[in-house]
Amino acid sequence: MLQNIGIPGLILVLVIALIIFGPSKLPEIGRAFGSTLREFKKSTRELVSDDDSTKEKEETNKRKVV
Repeated sequence: MLQNIGIPGLILVLVIALIIFGPSKLPEIGRAFGSTLREFKKSTRELVSDDDSTKEKEETNKRKVV
C-alpha cells in the first residue's frame, strides 16, 4: 500500500500534517515517531537473536545426544 504513494502523495501527506498539527508540533511528532521505530527495531533484533540462540542450543543438545 505505501509503495504506491510516490513523491506527490508524500508531499500531500506532509502538507496535511503541517496544517493539522502546525509547525511547532511537527518536530515533536517526528522525534516520537523516530524513537518508536528505533525501539521497534531493537525489540525485533532481540527477538531474532533469542530465536537464533534457542535454535543453536537445540542443535548442540541434539549433537550431544547422538
